[in-house]
Amino acid sequence: MALRVSNLRLPVEEPEANLPSHLARALGVRPADLGGWRVVRKALDLRDKRQLRFVYNFEVEFPGDDYRPDGSTQVDRVEEPPFAMPAPGTRPLPHRPVVVGSGPAGLLAAYFLALHGYRPLVLERGTKVNDRIRDVRTFDDGGAFHPESNYLFGEGGAGTFSDGKLTCRSTGPDVMRVLELFAECKGQQPGKPSILYYHRPHLGSNRLPAVVKAIRRKIEEHGGEVRFLTRVEDVLFDSTGLKGVATSSGFVPASAVVLAPGHSARDTYTMLAARGVPMSAKAFQFGVRVEHPQGLVNEVQFGPRHSKYEEVLGNADYALVAHGKNDLFTFCMCAGGHVIPSVSQEGYFCTNGMSLSKRDSPYANSGLVVTVPVEAFGATDVLAGVRLQEVYERKAFELGRGEYRSPVQRGRDFVNGRVSPGEVKSSYPRGVVSADLREVLPPVVAEAVRHGLPQMDRRWQGRFLPDAVLVGPEARGSSPVRIDRDPETRESPGVPGLYPVGEGAGFAGGIVSAAVDGLRTARALIARYAVPTG
Repeated sequence: MALRVSNLRLPVEEPEANLPSHLARALGVRPADLGGWRVVRKALDLRDKRQLRFVYNFEVEFPGDDYRPDGSTQVDRVEEPPFAMPAPGTRPLPHRPVVVGSGPAGLLAAYFLALHGYRPLVLERGTKVNDRIRDVRTFDDGGAFHPESNYLFGEGGAGTFSDGKLTCRSTGPDVMRVLELFAECKGQQPGKPSILYYHRPHLGSNRLPAVVKAIRRKIEEHGGEVRFLTRVEDVLFDSTGLKGVATSSGFVPASAVVLAPGHSARDTYTMLAARGVPMSAKAFQFGVRVEHPQGLVNEVQFGPRHSKYEEVLGNADYALVAHGKNDLFTFCMCAGGHVIPSVSQEGYFCTNGMSLSKRDSPYANSGLVVTVPVEAFGATDVLAGVRLQEVYERKAFELGRGEYRSPVQRGRDFVNGRVSPGEVKSSYPRGVVSADLREVLPPVVAEAVRHGLPQMDRRWQGRFLPDAVLVGPEARGSSPVRIDRDPETRESPGVPGLYPVGEGAGFAGGIVSAAVDGLRTARALIARYAVPTG
């Protein structure tokens, strides 16, 4: 019998070697009677600063039903189906499936297709991850911008340099299978909480490239192929369905295409709209990054014993929400991290955050964003949100003197409507320019930031605003476009054989959710099509 034991609370200093004793005590049995067990969730409870605790959930294979819970935890029976993939379908597939994009959604779709014998062809507009790392470092050091090899384009997609958070709101066998694959592919760090159960698993931007590379090699080992510097420029179809894709390297015939372009492939959105592929404008996140000294965050989050907890837990993160007409909330918090240029087009500027696996920078940063509703786009066509992003990213580039410097402003100065005097310090690598950030934010966002910052300051008992530095804009929190798809078949309703997936298609919001979306589309393809023989 499988049991779920929830909410076992233990001091953070308690060794995990003692978990069997605590779990047995909660069930009213001896440790030897437990049978198999595993941690399914481990979360940090920061509410009592006098004694921080981890909260554990377990699954236990318990023989019989002779257990007597002590009342300190919740115990339920578990009936969850195991992870499964279908048997191959019967519909002929004249060409191997094509996967456009090698971000989390594209990579996972390709991996599971390859694993089951479908020999997918992955088309990636950017470079291999090692070349991409070199180009990103060159850009950070003040070098030239590479339009196809940068923080957003290249092997692994935007996720490769997005801090490596593996959080996901959903749970279940598909999520666990994705995390298991990441762990297999060099995604588990010795001495760190397991990514399979920690509530905020974090790899770091220095470890993600190895994971991405390992998944690509698995795809190739199972008969798949990955072509780099191959940009998809057109999707060719008629009333009977998909015919193939035109690329920068020539035509590729295909009757099944997994479209995983990422949320910054604006030229792809433009092409799809011109082709008449069904798409919709959607609300998306827009805002700034907010930086603080990491030591301050540790003091606020860990309390008076913060030095002790830093030794056990490392640097602290946080999450805040300020309510108003449009809520302001933190997003993608990077403890011990850096603000980076999230740029995919020459002459435009945007920021994001990242941190390395050690999270040892003296700065903490977080997205500080608002969900911009479609009605605030200023137009009703499907690409109105993209143009809104471009207007403010262009202005930010101009404020940065055409050198990809970042506009910055102290939080208090933003609230009071003045440009910050003197030197403003930031982790951003290419230099900063003091500016009024209202110039690079839509009015709905600027007003939410002005209204919300004092609320967040009150949550931190007056410690949020004095040291807050706003860096921005951050306009790529999510996609402003959804490429429509049928919820059952996962195909485009206007283009049979086209399967939109991931964050760029508007169906995910992070590395794991995008990867799960790719997995599920691979499952749909496998269930429908026979393994190609040609």
